[in-house]
Amino acid sequence: MKKLILAAGLLLGMAGFSVAQTAPAKKEPAKKEVKQTTPAKKQEAAPAKKDGTPDMRYKTNKAAADTTKKMKKDGTPDMRYKANKKKS
Repeated sequence: MKKLILAAGLLLGMAGFSVAQTAPAKKEPAKKEVKQTTPAKKQEAAPAKKDGTPDMRYKTNKAAADTTKKMKKDGTPDMRYKANKKKS
């Protein structure tokens, strides 16, 4: 009887290990459309990365980012920043 229980346990153990070894299917992340903001000055050709986002190593792109309000991922203003707080 002990041999039967031991054999059944080994069989179930091997089956469990074989299922656990399979890798999940890889999902490709969805590409987000990134809008490039323009500063108050006229910007003709701002340097951009290959994916279309502004390259923040350049002064013109940094100025554009400073003029915009900081937002959360859900689109609401982030109230930790002074520019977003209402003056009363």
